Amino acid sequence: MAWALKLPLADEVIESGLVQDFDASLSGIGQELGAGAYSMSDVLALPIFKQEESNLPPDNENEILPFQYVLCAATSPAVKLHDETLTYLNQGQSYEIRMLDNRKLGELPEINGKLVKSIFRVVFHDRRLQYTEHQQLEGWRWNRPGDRILDIDIPMSVGIIDPRANPTQLNTVEFLWDPAKRTSVFIQVHCISTEFTMRKHGGEKGVPFRVQIDTFKENENGEYTEHLHSASCQIKVFKPKGADRKQKTDREKMEKRTPHEKEKYQPSYETTILTECSPWPEITYVNNSPSPGFNSSHSSFSLGEGNGSPNHQPDPPPPVTDNLLPTTTPQEAQQWLHRNRFSTFTRLFTNFSGADLLKLTRDDVIQICGPADGIRLFNALKGRMVRPRLTIYVCQESLQLREQQQQQQQQPQQKHVYHAIYLEELTAVELTEKIAQLFSISPRQISQIYKQGPTGIHVLISDEMIQNFQEEACFILDTMKAETNDSYHIILK
Repeated sequence: MAWALKLPLADEVIESGLVQDFDASLSGIGQELGAGAYSMSDVLALPIFKQEESNLPPDNENEILPFQYVLCAATSPAVKLHDETLTYLNQGQSYEIRMLDNRKLGELPEINGKLVKSIFRVVFHDRRLQYTEHQQLEGWRWNRPGDRILDIDIPMSVGIIDPRANPTQLNTVEFLWDPAKRTSVFIQVHCISTEFTMRKHGGEKGVPFRVQIDTFKENENGEYTEHLHSASCQIKVFKPKGADRKQKTDREKMEKRTPHEKEKYQPSYETTILTECSPWPEITYVNNSPSPGFNSSHSSFSLGEGNGSPNHQPDPPPPVTDNLLPTTTPQEAQQWLHRNRFSTFTRLFTNFSGADLLKLTRDDVIQICGPADGIRLFNALKGRMVRPRLTIYVCQESLQLREQQQQQQQQPQQKHVYHAIYLEELTAVELTEKIAQLFSISPRQISQIYKQGPTGIHVLISDEMIQNFQEEACFILDTMKAETNDSYHIILK
């Protein structure tokens, strides 16, 4: 392929029709050529495949990078020659990124036979938005509760191991992969460029994002902290099918330009080569990121609750009396959130006092935390208990009350004061304990519990009988002294 390296200008390659041939070859990587097709050092070193490296220092122009990342989406034809390429993506659509091993013989031998870690991010291209990234992402989380900015399409991906997504990093995913094997990861971007645009008259112009990939190798402690390579490309994300329409519009505009004007613009390539860049500064996420994995048919990962709900630590259940009060300080509110397994949202509610949290409506909480955790948090804030399986009402019949009823035949329906008993297990033992608790006696003082049946017979209470009690049934409790000891028999009438 020495003849290709002698070409002085990419335009001459284009005019000779070689671009289409090389594009076709690249589009077939990993499909027609098989697993060994990713040894592309010579092909990818050609100028037409290094169009995005023009911003690198001159000494690096002919340097072959250890890894190459290829986004399988066409670049825009409306980009000037010396500008960075721009690629349009559809919201939520899966796009392949091919992970290519370009190492020369003997280069980086320490990773031979070992895995490396790659971290994918969708970040802002605009420096102004980079400074306010945290506020921008928190605003997006508020408007899109339970959603993520970046996801991996696990079923379509090939060669990735242990893919993970930190629930607090909506724009970041990571996975392990073997450079010696074919690796393709399919990503989905769920935000669109206009969601971060200031409102303007006459329409909106969406902001560009960057897809950045940082790759690391293991250190002596088995942690993936030693940086190997970073690359990124510029993208814009549109609503479904919007990227296709934008690509068509740009192509039609270029066709209307004169041949002299077209020379000032880059051609549209079928794929996008990510350009080498500086590593992402947040190395803490690489070091200390115990995060829940995706649910994948290819590997055995744990997955949290659905609807965007994060994996919770197995904390002990909070006490029943742990209710949030209006007088709770912001510091105490943070502790309450931790105790009740809402640690993921402590950052969102940093300055919220108890009164602030209690003022939130159900819709507010669901919008902030997502449907699953939102309902759970709202119930915890309002101190709502789980509804019991069975509720019955009982009243103790006293000897004095019985004598009054006998003397006042004209008022046979004397009003009684009833107490509620809530049953969860629906057993005779539980009913015994609840009655003893109600009347402040020991359960051992209750010998048997009977239910008064037809013709006044006493039927021994069993678990099955309690399970067939009607909801909110009313009973009058009568007591009889047991014959053998100081205990009592309870009769439900």
